Amino acid sequence: MKKLLLLFLVTLAFSCNQKEEKISDKQSIGNTNSLSVFIDDKLWIGEIGDTIRKKFAAPVDGLPQEEPLFTINQYPLHAFEGTLAKNRNILYIKKEARNVFDISENQYAVPQNLIRISGNTTAMIIDHLEKNASAIIALMQQTEIEVSQKTIQKSVMDAKKLKEKFNISLQVPKAFRAVLEKDKFLWLKKEIQSGNSSILIYQIPLHCIKKNDEAINNIVKIRDSIGGLYIHGTTENSQMVTEDSYSPYLLNTTLDGMKAYQTKGNWELRNDTMSGPFINYSIIDEKNNRILIIEGFCYAPSTPQRDLMHELESIIKSIKILK
Repeated sequence: MKKLLLLFLVTLAFSCNQKEEKISDKQSIGNTNSLSVFIDDKLWIGEIGDTIRKKFAAPVDGLPQEEPLFTINQYPLHAFEGTLAKNRNILYIKKEARNVFDISENQYAVPQNLIRISGNTTAMIIDHLEKNASAIIALMQQTEIEVSQKTIQKSVMDAKKLKEKFNISLQVPKAFRAVLEKDKFLWLKKEIQSGNSSILIYQIPLHCIKKNDEAINNIVKIRDSIGGLYIHGTTENSQMVTEDSYSPYLLNTTLDGMKAYQTKGNWELRNDTMSGPFINYSIIDEKNNRILIIEGFCYAPSTPQRDLMHELESIIKSIKILK
């Protein structure tokens, strides 16, 4: 009986190890916001390659220096096997008789977006790219957000304070620390090698942002007033303001099922030299008669800032309004 029990336990352990290995084997790879393009060299250096670069390496909105939406790595078609087939975001483009546009998820790895495009002419392939680039980019960006959120979940700060002050949950890495706290205001900051990243959380009355063309002006005035109250440099009158030489981007969106305004732009310290990008979400929380504002901004003058802002956006998008 003991031998049978031992045999059962060994078999169970072996089965579990096999399952873990299979899951591990299917884990996708790739740096944050990277895109692998499998395409013949002749097509890559021509009009098709130009279209791919124009769409997928377009500058990210709201950054002080130009950085691409995705860091693109190009490979010949015959390289699509083994480890390279496990990349997270893949464009596979081939000139052939078949006319194909297909999106496969998790085919060779998890998570994975594999987009196959083919056609018998350059014009046909470019047409697929032109028509579908926006949807492909949105899909890949959502996947990148989800991957970052899973990484953040491994080590998050205690959310008790967020629940008490704002009745929300938010997945914030433990590396962030509260540096300023008021009644309905919280500033969290993380030090990095080249500067710092910050998250601001505060709320204002529901009527403070008008649902019309004035929304962007209202948002700028509100964030500038918050900067004047709480965020200052070391020199006199050096409060944070929205950089007026760079018009912010405004997008209507949703967070946790509620209407929200997403604003991207640059901030600066008045009468100082510090500046950087910000992303601001103003959530219309009608049930609680408030606008809840969550903003991420960073100061990293000697470092690319796309992925720093991506982390902040991933944190913000994890928000849940508690019942």
